[in-house]
Amino acid sequence: MLLKPGEENREYWFMFEGIDKVLHVSIFTALGFSFIAAFPKIKFSYFFQIILIYAFLTEILQEEMKVGRSMESLDIVADTVGCLIGYYIYKMFIKHFF
Repeated sequence: MLLKPGEENREYWFMFEGIDKVLHVSIFTALGFSFIAAFPKIKFSYFFQIILIYAFLTEILQEEMKVGRSMESLDIVADTVGCLIGYYIYKMFIKHFF
């Protein structure tokens, strides 16, 4: 989804300006939750560094693939917010249910 061509973003009625940021947050929330669930004993600093490296790599690939997407610093901010949300949702889930 992160590398999907950008021209298709307005083909559906529910598309709006900035939906790509919502998608970045959503995807990285799921990624952050899944990653910490798979490796629950990993230190937060390692978790955060790995997710940020992935975010930077996807942004670089968006720029290099020349498919209508470009590298944006706000996408990395949205990715960071998403991974933190996923991390804290996992921590709250574990605290309340286990």
